[in-house]
Amino acid sequence: MASSADYKTSLAGVVLAGVGSVRLGQDKLRLKIHGPDAPDLLTRSVTLLSRHCGQVLVACRQGQAFSEYSCVYDAYEGLGPIAAIQAAMLATRLPLLVIACDLPFMDDVTIQRLTAARASRPENTIMTTFRQADTGYIEALTSIYEPDCLTLFTQAISKGCRQINLIIPPNQIHDIVYTRSEARPFFNINFPNELEQAYAME
Repeated sequence: MASSADYKTSLAGVVLAGVGSVRLGQDKLRLKIHGPDAPDLLTRSVTLLSRHCGQVLVACRQGQAFSEYSCVYDAYEGLGPIAAIQAAMLATRLPLLVIACDLPFMDDVTIQRLTAARASRPENTIMTTFRQADTGYIEALTSIYEPDCLTLFTQAISKGCRQINLIIPPNQIHDIVYTRSEARPFFNINFPNELEQAYAME
């Protein structure tokens, strides 16, 4: 049986940092939700993944630069997260633990649930993720993608498809169902009212 250290080494992590902040009106990557002395959202996300992955990349859009991190850049503009994940897959060739940068309450417990589910997944599974109990919505930006996803992502990009939930066959997705009371880690910030709500939740 592989040790926890071996398991960590076998996973690469990627923080999706190429998101725009136009709707929010300020750079969400540098928000400090947990206080002025706390890490900003990007630093917090990278540090979180570093505790669970052997290497961590920051997925950026062209023109961004974060000298303190190992960055990977989208090869295709305008396709959103699918292009970022594909670029990280090409760079690592490892199973990829993906989180969005704008999840101020993502935590170790949630990441551990995800890695544990992956360890016990059915043999044909190429994506391990969370699914909302009420809506059936898949948390594609808090997921682990196996290297076999790369072919599907590349094919989808060639067709201009950007919806991850339409790319991975349902019978190859292993999901963890979570309830409304467990939704806090998946709260994300896109609009000013959501930023205000995040501060109130802290």
